[in-house]
Amino acid sequence: MILLDGKALSLKIKEELKNMSLTLKTKGVEPCLAVILVGDDAASQSYVNAKAKACEVCEIKSLVYKLDFNTTQNELLALINTLNYDDSVHGILVQLPLPQHINKNVILESILSSKDVDGFHPINVGYLNLGIESGFLPCTPLGVMKLLKAYEIDLEGLDAVVIGASNIVGRPMATMLLNAGASVSICHIKTKDLSFYTKKADLIIVAAGCVNLLKEDMVKEGVVVVDVGINRIDNRLVGDVDFDKVSKKASFISPVPGGVGPMTIAMLLENTIKSAKNRLSNPQI
Repeated sequence: MILLDGKALSLKIKEELKNMSLTLKTKGVEPCLAVILVGDDAASQSYVNAKAKACEVCEIKSLVYKLDFNTTQNELLALINTLNYDDSVHGILVQLPLPQHINKNVILESILSSKDVDGFHPINVGYLNLGIESGFLPCTPLGVMKLLKAYEIDLEGLDAVVIGASNIVGRPMATMLLNAGASVSICHIKTKDLSFYTKKADLIIVAAGCVNLLKEDMVKEGVVVVDVGINRIDNRLVGDVDFDKVSKKASFISPVPGGVGPMTIAMLLENTIKSAKNRLSNPQI
């Protein structure tokens, strides 16, 4: 069994991004990421702080806007509009989840697609589904793809199963695998017999938010397993996979923590650098 070490790979990527950022600065462009947090959710605050620290490591300017829970939708839209037309800002990210009185879809669609470094805008989703690489890809599934590529796992022709059908991970993950030549099954909470799909899979990506969902008797020998799940139990983080037992049958498997999580942040920064490069080559965007 080989561990898919996302932490080590992300450090390598961040060093490359730092060099790119320094090069862009010599050309008069300082990569800049703006992150907006509404409310005081502890997990969201932790994620925002982690992103700010990663920006610092990569020589990317970080702007963090912490708004009160009672901020109105119109007030949030006004801030996004200001950032949309600020040429010094290359990426805009609104930390999810948002308070219930704010429509998430309206907010995500209000961000210019050219600054949507989360890859959630309908235009970028359309690019992904059409296999057009000019848009921004969602960070978590993109991180998974980079991780698989780094370990030279050839996806062409593989039978892949994605467990989870969210717009953030599951659906774009399935599309990326399909674009890479894999045969993909998408499973979710209403799937009747999950093991029917997983037992024959060469690659399983789990993003369901359910502890120990994938068990040893549900996988075949030599399977590649990527665990995207993040669950907190007794002040420790665990994934969606029964790691100790499944790892005995897997050829490759990602840990939690230290697998996909660090890659997600690295891809956010990579998208920000990409946006800054786009601005340099085409100042009108």
